Amino acid sequence: MALDEAQREAFARSKEAAPGKARALIRAAGEATLATVADGQPYASLVTPATAGDLSILLWLSALSPHTRHLAAEPRCALLFTGEAAGPNPQTRPRVTVTGTAERLEGEGAAALKARWLARHPYATLYAELPDFSLWCIVPREAQFVGGFAMAHRLGASALLPDQDAAAAIAAAEAEIVGHVNADHADACDAIATGLLGGEGAGWRLIAVDVDGCDFAREDAVLRLAFERPVADADGVRRALILAARAGREAQPPS
Repeated sequence: MALDEAQREAFARSKEAAPGKARALIRAAGEATLATVADGQPYASLVTPATAGDLSILLWLSALSPHTRHLAAEPRCALLFTGEAAGPNPQTRPRVTVTGTAERLEGEGAAALKARWLARHPYATLYAELPDFSLWCIVPREAQFVGGFAMAHRLGASALLPDQDAAAAIAAAEAEIVGHVNADHADACDAIATGLLGGEGAGWRLIAVDVDGCDFAREDAVLRLAFERPVADADGVRRALILAARAGREAQPPS
């Protein structure tokens, strides 16, 4: 079926926005479907991901689970992330399928990334130290983003992944940013969480920052703030948080 001019323009706009929307969907996801292969037979399971600053996907997996044994034998895999449908038709649901290769992480670097995964899934502290669990990382190689009906776009790694220099710069500054915001700007965290993100109560804390946004947590609840555009350094994070805090305060009802 041929597209008219308006449809072609809509498709072009969708294609231009696809990398950012795909990253936002991946970073905000509290769950995903993992597809593995065992002796040629596909297998799908529910997993709980988090992302590193460079968009590597982190999974905390039990060796007792079939998918973990599959990845050890055949590291090629895929992950499906889904958003909310615009109506009763599930096909309106935005979604992205990521393909890549899984690797088990160990050592000092793994400890820092495990802490990042736990910050995204605080309820998991109940089983975080069980000996059969380990941290796995999947680096995206390609993705298929579907933004709605007739809005499917294939994305290579160069299009999907954030600027790696910016990701590294923010990763290096992340601990200082998080510590400073939580120590000196707790009111800003509450304003962003309750005014912009639908959170309730006080005591929200910044737990992670990346080029695309940041995460706030209160007890077991985690909320994602997506920046209007990717940032390149710590100063970009600071400006984005100032704007978000201002908007959050303006959106809060009068006390």
